[in-house]
Amino acid sequence: MDWSAINFDWNRARAFLVTAEEGSFSAGARALGVAQPTLGRQVAALEEELGVTLFERLGQGLALTDAGRQLQQHVKLMAEAASRLSISATGHKTQLEGRVTIAVSEIEAVYLLPPVIGDIRRRWPGIELNVQVSHTVADLKRREADVALRSFRPTEPDLIARKLYEEAVWLYGTPDYLSTLRRPERRQDVQDVQIIGFEPDHQMIDYLAPQGWAIGADNMRLTTLSQLLQLELVKQHLGLCFLPKRIGDAIPGLQRAYEHLGAPLQLPLWLVSHRELRTNPRVRVVFDALAHRLVSEPGQDDGD
Repeated sequence: MDWSAINFDWNRARAFLVTAEEGSFSAGARALGVAQPTLGRQVAALEEELGVTLFERLGQGLALTDAGRQLQQHVKLMAEAASRLSISATGHKTQLEGRVTIAVSEIEAVYLLPPVIGDIRRRWPGIELNVQVSHTVADLKRREADVALRSFRPTEPDLIARKLYEEAVWLYGTPDYLSTLRRPERRQDVQDVQIIGFEPDHQMIDYLAPQGWAIGADNMRLTTLSQLLQLELVKQHLGLCFLPKRIGDAIPGLQRAYEHLGAPLQLPLWLVSHRELRTNPRVRVVFDALAHRLVSEPGQDDGD
């Protein structure tokens, strides 16, 4: 390899890539946690080092030049290699100290994780836990998280996954609200109910329809991605919401709706980590602690 031919600074290349992917200097600076002028200087310095113009300034925005688009692909490969290097190095650390990031949904974070977090803090005080609560899927390969709880099995070959359990998901409401509903004999007769949904496009309706549930947009006139807000709205007798059995049955003041019709959903819970990070002791103990505390209880997957 001709090492003398490599005549640019990696930090400047990273600044260029982040700016290209985020679309502006201000967004790129936020992503890297640096000042906007600093990012702009790094990109300008890279342009000078390479002797090319990477961006065209269009008003308040940026557009990649032809050269910029070509170089973006090369720098992206460099970033992926750097990420793999970081993952590999992290996997060889041996001390039970440092940060472990757990990616989890809001309802699981609030109702499932506190006992596990308490165990970890007592047993391994040197581990710093960061709980990333989001409805988006964290990219473990890009180190957005070290461990994740997911309702689906990952397909990426670099990830390992353990299925903790499969659980019935029921509709829950207050006794007062449930008393206003008729008792339908069949799923297709469920029509006089309001369900607090997740998104206005109502993908849940498309999922329930093949199972015989006659739920339409008129039954979901209130939507929010916040599961905690859904719970509070249910407690105000405004409708029903979907909850995993383990969580819904434990919340005072809520009852299952339409038990005689069976659970609307069955969802698994998967514990996921990057294959190399699994060999890191601090990540391994967090992974194992989550698996131990959240593993299926007898009868957990029977839907009852």
